[in-house]
Amino acid sequence: MMVVAVRVGQGFDVHPFCDRDAPGPRALVLGGAVFEGELGLVGHSDADVVAHACADALLGAAGLGDLGSHFPDDEPALAGADSMALLAEVARRVRSAGWEPVNVDCSVVLEYPVLAPRRAEMQRRLSGAVGADVTIKGKRPEGLGALGRREGIACWAVALVARP
Repeated sequence: MMVVAVRVGQGFDVHPFCDRDAPGPRALVLGGAVFEGELGLVGHSDADVVAHACADALLGAAGLGDLGSHFPDDEPALAGADSMALLAEVARRVRSAGWEPVNVDCSVVLEYPVLAPRRAEMQRRLSGAVGADVTIKGKRPEGLGALGRREGIACWAVALVARP
């Protein structure tokens, strides 16, 4: 009988929305999908909370630290970085460490925008970057706390990796 080693990692990320009066509007990017006309999130990269949580979950599962240790938020070269490219690089590093991503599951907590119309696109983009299935669930905070007051968006993710 072949024994397969598996590990689980948890990821989390949260970003506040940009100030509506701030100069230079920023696009809202979630799971690699651009939500036109929606207020963007504050962050050093493109602030894609879904991609960041997925990356942290994968890194944790592989025992490789966290996203900030690989891509510091004070690194000028990463200003405005495409988080999907960072996620793809994380998946590459996970594989280089001898682990194969099996799947990632995400819960995105937000009052708006509604994710359901874009869920398939987000899952396709994230799955392509990871090279394994990524699933997304949208959850409303029902008006509770900062997320319920529409001050930002958070995402929790769990990843499974395997090594034969």
